[in-house]
Amino acid sequence: MLQIQENVSLKNFNTFGIDVSAKYFVEITHEDDLAELFMDPQWLNIQRLVMGGGSNMLLKKDFDGLVIRINIRGIEHRLSQDDVFVEAGAGEVWNDLVNYCVDRGYAGIENLSLIPGSVGASPIQNIGAYGVELKDVFKSCRAFEIATSQFKTFDKEDCGFGYRDSVFKGELKEQYIIVSVKFHLSLVPNLNLKYGAIEQELVNRNITNLTIKDVSRVVSHIRVSKLPDPSTIGNAGSFFKNPVISAEQFTEVHAKFPEVVHYPAASGVKLAAGWLIEQCGWKGKVVGNTGTWKNQALVLVNHGGATGEEVYSLSSQIIDSVYSKFGVLLEREVNIVG
Repeated sequence: MLQIQENVSLKNFNTFGIDVSAKYFVEITHEDDLAELFMDPQWLNIQRLVMGGGSNMLLKKDFDGLVIRINIRGIEHRLSQDDVFVEAGAGEVWNDLVNYCVDRGYAGIENLSLIPGSVGASPIQNIGAYGVELKDVFKSCRAFEIATSQFKTFDKEDCGFGYRDSVFKGELKEQYIIVSVKFHLSLVPNLNLKYGAIEQELVNRNITNLTIKDVSRVVSHIRVSKLPDPSTIGNAGSFFKNPVISAEQFTEVHAKFPEVVHYPAASGVKLAAGWLIEQCGWKGKVVGNTGTWKNQALVLVNHGGATGEEVYSLSSQIIDSVYSKFGVLLEREVNIVG
């Protein structure tokens, strides 16, 4: 029997540590729980928020509805020659899945080590880091359709993956709840080392006969050196997307700022949002109870007692500042709730 709780603090359920409450709260540990939940029409006609690890959201105020926390666990794998198919419950901690695969020699997600959050959120956000995106290893996901209480399987083409984007953030937003995700990995590594930070760290460690475990360790080291631990200081990782601008606009920006950090992108040129923010003087700056991280300007932090509105206000100031200096409009990567 599902237990619906009332007036539950969400402080320990979001990595920013924002102290707001949910009018109603329920934890889902099995996919069948969802059918049971929505048998009651009360939950069909109320504002809902689905949460996993709470690592990619900013809660601005109390949630006057039902928070559904997905805690469906379990990891299974199947081998077919050199192909490996791994299926994980949506409530699994993402980095636990990475470690599970790396320890067994299943290659493909080692560059995504130490990304906070849950498995179920990974296709919604099309998470990515160091040259690899979720869509590169995604096979399918199983999701519960709220309106019909039926389950549907989405393959890669169904998901409409884009840069930190998918149909679950767009046309199908709030219509489905992901319960498990299947990945297509390999026993034959195709190591992606194109990001300079990885190459440099491998050189520093004098590693030559590379394994996926080496890559995972190096990526984890880089992330720890740049990003704050949410258990120590509230944050949601990278707060902004790296902006992609047209070749024409890049020519203008580059003419004024020759040192601008940039990368090729399918639809233009990708700029490093952290660099843009740092150039505007925000790196390590403290504003009230919030601020930017001392080692990475892309990360907004809660120094203690910050409200969601405070963090949001800081992000708006940063967006205005970058636009004023570079003519480039930053977009928030985290989901704003409230």
